[in-house]
Amino acid sequence: MRKDQIINYIGHTTMTIVDAMTKIDRNAKGVLFIVDEKEKLIGCVTDGDIRRWLIRTGDLSAEVKEAMTVSPKYLFSEERSEAIAFMQKEKIPSVPILNGKRRIVDLTFLSELSGGEEKKEKKSLKGVPVVIMAGGKGTRLYPYTKILPKPLIPIGETPIIERIINCFVEYGIEKYYITVNYKKGMIKSYFSELVPEYTIEYVEEKKPLGTAGSIRLIEESFQQPIFVTNSDALILTNYDALYDFHMQAQNDITIVAALKNIVVPYGVIHAKENGEVTDMEEKPRHSYFINTGMYVINPQVVEKIPKDSFFHMTHLVDAVMQDGGKIGMYPVSEDSFLDMGEFGEMQRMEEKLNIVTER
Repeated sequence: MRKDQIINYIGHTTMTIVDAMTKIDRNAKGVLFIVDEKEKLIGCVTDGDIRRWLIRTGDLSAEVKEAMTVSPKYLFSEERSEAIAFMQKEKIPSVPILNGKRRIVDLTFLSELSGGEEKKEKKSLKGVPVVIMAGGKGTRLYPYTKILPKPLIPIGETPIIERIINCFVEYGIEKYYITVNYKKGMIKSYFSELVPEYTIEYVEEKKPLGTAGSIRLIEESFQQPIFVTNSDALILTNYDALYDFHMQAQNDITIVAALKNIVVPYGVIHAKENGEVTDMEEKPRHSYFINTGMYVINPQVVEKIPKDSFFHMTHLVDAVMQDGGKIGMYPVSEDSFLDMGEFGEMQRMEEKLNIVTER
């Protein structure tokens, strides 16, 4: 690997958790190797390490050294030929190659050395229901949605709702509830012609019921936590890890939250009394976690949704908290949340999924 490529996988101890998360997003390998001021390897951090740190502390401003593993696996240059066997033995997807001064001179990835993408085993979530909210009008995507309902707007050649379902199908999920209202006939027709292997039950709103109200129309009594998701966003994360987190944390509701970095495109002036300027900050960045519109909710929580009433998922979250219930957050990176709600985001989604379209 060239030196200018290696730098994409290296971070320093003083970088923040947010910076590390962003750099891991960009290199798309899920790992960052941490070096000290002399460029010597001292640790590594994965997207999983960062997620566990954020779940435990919620601290976005901490330095990455707080979350890193301090005993990373590595090989020296003369041991390079042992890389595949070493990674298989240690069950790691990558290993840095060091020189005699413990500086990184190369990186090896198991998927590349073995001649293909490394296949990760996915725990089956067979039997877990998924509710997809597809009844909205998609006003942000007008005039597209004047012709098509938002869930059927294609990303590449595949409608967004089918891409969402395919993400769950990878985990063995077979039962889907789709809440419909606006242009519901088109959604039904699409899947009837598709003839999927999974089953779909349509939940028809006679009037708009919000992002949670239509769940109450489902006649089945759920026996285990269910996924609830919007129909206009892809969440690229490990769904079985998400489900396990919900169960182990004993949450009533788990909200999937994505990092969002907002850069003020101006120099910001800080001042005190009498307009005296204390300092100036050039294009400051603020980081937050935002609601992606995907949830895991417990069966008993559904009973808190009023019948035949307009009720959002945020109302349900408030109701659970007011009753002393537990709400948890499962963080994902900024690039793991692909929202189709606006035209600019549609293009970003296509780029992330490596979809080439003619415009």
